[in-house]
Order: sequence, then C-alpha cells, then structure tokens
Amino acid sequence: MKIIDTLIGFGYNLFILLVSKLIGLAKFFGPKAKLFVEGQREISNVLANIRIWKGQNPDKQIIWFHCASLGEFEQGRPVLEAFKSQNPEFGVLLTFFSPSGYEIRKNYPLADYICYLPIDTKANATYFVGLVNPKIAVFVKYEFWPNIIKALQSNGTKLIGISVILRESQSFFKPWGGYFRKVLFSFEHLFVQNQSTAKLLESIAYKNYTVAGDTRFDRVLDTLSKIQPVAGIAGFVAEKQVFVVGSAWAEDMQVIIPFALDHPQIKFIIAPHELHETQINGWAKELNAIKYADYKSEALPDTQVLIIDSIGLLSSLYQYAHFAFVGGSFGKGLHNILEAAVFGVPIFFGDKRFDKFEEAKNLISRKVAFPIKDPESFKEVFQGLNSNRLNDIITASKDYVKSQSGATETIIKFIAKI
Repeated sequence: MKIIDTLIGFGYNLFILLVSKLIGLAKFFGPKAKLFVEGQREISNVLANIRIWKGQNPDKQIIWFHCASLGEFEQGRPVLEAFKSQNPEFGVLLTFFSPSGYEIRKNYPLADYICYLPIDTKANATYFVGLVNPKIAVFVKYEFWPNIIKALQSNGTKLIGISVILRESQSFFKPWGGYFRKVLFSFEHLFVQNQSTAKLLESIAYKNYTVAGDTRFDRVLDTLSKIQPVAGIAGFVAEKQVFVVGSAWAEDMQVIIPFALDHPQIKFIIAPHELHETQINGWAKELNAIKYADYKSEALPDTQVLIIDSIGLLSSLYQYAHFAFVGGSFGKGLHNILEAAVFGVPIFFGDKRFDKFEEAKNLISRKVAFPIKDPESFKEVFQGLNSNRLNDIITASKDYVKSQSGATETIIKFIAKI
C-alpha cells in the first residue's frame, strides 16, 4: 500500500505542478477564470502586508479561516465573528478558492487580510504557511489540500475542520486512499455535520471528531436577530402575498416564469445567482419586470416582478416572503435554503440535485420544503397549501432551525483550549 500511496502522491503533485505552470492560460476561459488568475497574482501583495504587520507586532498571532466559496464563508462566518469578538488581539486571514466567494467578500471588515488560496504545490504551501505562520487554521466543510495541510502540520499549526461533511464515495474511504487519509489525520479535530460522516470517520479509525452540526443554522438565526428593512421593498410588496426567488439560474426560471405569469396576484422578488445583464434583461422582458436599480416604489405601485440586480440582499429579502423558491437544484446543486427556513416560509426547489443537502431532506420530511419537477407540479403543490398547512409550516420550519443551532459555541469552546 505504501507504493500505491507514493504513486498517488506523485501523480497529485505532478498534476498540481502542471496546473500552476499553465494557470495563466485560464484567463482565456471566461471571466471567472480570469478573476482567479488575477487573484493568484495578488497573493504576494497580501503576504507582503502580513510580513509588515508581523514586523510591527511580533508578539501577536494569526488565525486563518479558509472557505472554498461564498456558501462555505457563510458557514465559517459565525465562528470567525465569535472568535474575533473574544480574541481581538489576533490577526485574521481569510482565504477563498473560488471567485464567487472572494469577489463578494473581499472587503469583509472583520478579516484583516483576504486573498485567494494559493495553488497547492509543495513550494507554494511551504512559502505561504511559513510566512503567515498561523497559530490556528480553520478549514470549512470539505477543503482538503494535501500540501497546504502537510505544511500546516509541519509548522505546528493547530488545524481544525468545521461543518465537515463526508461521503462514502470520497477517496478517504477507498482501499487505495491512504495518501488522502493521511490528510484527514493531520487535522487536530473535525467538527462534523451528521452521524453518517461520523460513521465514515470511525470506519478509518479517526477518533478526533465531534458531531456538532452545521454552523449555518447559527448564521441564519443571527441574521434573523439583526434583520433590517431593505430599501424600497415594503413599498413594492404593498401588503400582497410575496414569492422570493433566491439564487435563480436559467433552469429555475423556466419554472418560475410560467408560474409567475399564471399568478398575477402574487408579487415576485427574484434574486439571480449571477448578475448577467443580458440574461436579466431577457427575464425582465418576459415578465414585464423592473430591475431593483431602476425601481421607485412611488412611481410603479402595480409592478408584479422585481429583479434584484445587486448582490448581498438575498438573506434580508426573505423577511418579506410568504413563499420561497431556492435555485440551483435543477443544475449544479441546491443553494442555501436555511436563509428562507428561518423565516418559516414554505420552500420550493427543483427535484434534481438536492439529495446531498441534509437540511433539504429534513425539511421535506417535515412537509416544509417541496421539490418540484415542472410548472404543473409547482402549481399543484402550491394550490395544496391552505391556511392550516401554512401555519403548521411556520412552526415546523422555525422549530427545526432552532433545534439544529449551537455548533458555533461548541467549536469556539474547543478553540479556546488550543
């Protein structure tokens, strides 16, 4: 098995090295790839600033939070904010792998330094970790980069994983997966989301874990407690029933558009997953909608559909919802439904790619969430929601979210002992 591990490690490192050499070509493969390339080049500037800070504050420590993208940031955020509140003397480094996270949160005020994760070559990992020299590193959900994790272990950094969720199909649990199992065993502790992940860890004799749940429950409850009105929306909804559509993709809109046209008595607030002007203009034309940037409530009281053409508003928009549709599961995967669930509204989403999301299955079993296939099934399920059902949904949804909270406190107590 050692030979297999060596070969897999060699293959991984060769592949990553090739990626690092060819990364400049990625900018020709679309705007996201271009942002990624540009972001990789900016890492050296952030490291230079960290070096200056360390020179000025030789006795201070850094904690490093790494999130793949925006969704993982929302999972890590409650822990980051709780830690920062209790340990203001620490410097906070926040890294992202994806432009979808970095571009939206690159100015997040509670992190002192924000950049992309460097490509996981041995040289990059050794240099990055050696310069940052974090006392603690917190990796969110499923970020397992072998060379960076090995560098952290060699550096003496205490590495923990939070909101971790694993699946039997992953390399860690294959007979040939020894190289990757070593990566897991480099973690000081793993805070996992569910019992199925715990059983998988037990199957490879990993014992340093806690079933803590998903920190996103704490995040949405915190959002609820601090909710503020969104400018202009109260005037738009005008005491009508409201459907908030969150993180909508083109596949979702194929269901939403006919449904909206068939229900003119309901107001729709649609937040696209990505802000592509041509696509948004096309949807606006089909729905006779207005974009949020152009909206003036006193001038257009009869508008049925409002399309949100700015970022950062979605979690606050759900406060106006009587119903929610959350996008993604007709395509790459369901987006965050907890942001809607905390407000106690019925939640609809596509019936294709939601199975790997524990909260979706749990809310379906509680008759709070409803996977739909097409406009006809959407209409049928919606018509079955009478006032008694809606009252039951409000209670069941809010109770579920509250019952799953507390992961952040568990993690923070552990970190305090490191």
